[in-house]
Amino acid sequence: MSLELKGIRKAFRTNVAVDDVSLDVADGEIVVVFGPSGTGKTVLLRIAAGIHDVDAGQVLIDGRDVTTESPDARGLGMAFQNFALFPHMTAFDNVASALRARKATRTEIAEKVEAVGRLLKIDHVLSHYPRELSNGQKQRTALARALVAEPKVLLLDDPLRNVDAKLRYEMRLELPNILKRFGSAVLYVTQDYKEAMALGDRIALLLHGRIAQVAAPAQIYELPASVEVARLFGDPTINLVAVDPVADREEVAISIANTRLNLGKGLRHAVGLSCTLGVRPEAINLHAGPQPNSLPVEIIAETPLNEKTVVLTKAADGQELLASRPSGSSVRLANGRAYAAFDPAAALIFERDSGRRIERRAA
Repeated sequence: MSLELKGIRKAFRTNVAVDDVSLDVADGEIVVVFGPSGTGKTVLLRIAAGIHDVDAGQVLIDGRDVTTESPDARGLGMAFQNFALFPHMTAFDNVASALRARKATRTEIAEKVEAVGRLLKIDHVLSHYPRELSNGQKQRTALARALVAEPKVLLLDDPLRNVDAKLRYEMRLELPNILKRFGSAVLYVTQDYKEAMALGDRIALLLHGRIAQVAAPAQIYELPASVEVARLFGDPTINLVAVDPVADREEVAISIANTRLNLGKGLRHAVGLSCTLGVRPEAINLHAGPQPNSLPVEIIAETPLNEKTVVLTKAADGQELLASRPSGSSVRLANGRAYAAFDPAAALIFERDSGRRIERRAA
């Protein structure tokens, strides 16, 4: 295990930035720390780097306690969202600076800088100064500097934040393969959930300075630990409806707008609790006529969103539900009316007071 954070706590005067955070990153693994602005993500990364000290906890690299060691002594690679390139150096010299700090030979420097330059598609601009580079080229130069010394641990602080949308999309596709080639343990910070989903082997969701959930991208999307976690993933956002589950033979049912809907098996322990139903928009299918597990709705609006069409619907009691379907697909709906149906297995149930997800239990 290359990087381990154990019980990390850091406060700035009375403001607790991170509190009792434990996280590990294995060799060759990309762990993305995701969360809204101000939740302590960058503070945690800087603690791992040795830029900030800790009030409590340990930082270990390959099992060695480096908590009190300087950034240079930790042997890490790091790239920042503002690129942090030396303006008086060419791109070549910026990249080479990481190797010169480790007393590499001129031949080794030339070979490694040119190799990483080709990999990151900046070999044709290595003679240019930062002022002559586009933001995308600056970002790749900063990444090349972080990678060229082949660090065992790589820390990336929202490196795609200051590049345009097209390049950000391209780098989401390219970056995992580039990082995997070096085999480093990668701790990556972002406040973009799509970036977290695309890049991470695991996502560590940081909320209010604490870890809210650590899981693979698909698991954190499909089985969020809480309502708060569920809201942060998905565009359009998850549908949330206050419900009171009741027993229905071996299964559990709820009522929306006086329509009884089945939640399936494994949730009998939710009966009698005040709950919140969560259903992703893509799990709701619209039909022209009644279907199993459906309720009548009125179509309020439709809008395209990337490759999807998002449909806003309203039930008889005023409850709004979002449905999404692939662009180009169509359902003939009479007078703006439809039936919204969902598979019971796609339903999530949360405790209303705590917000925690109630897990389904095997029969």
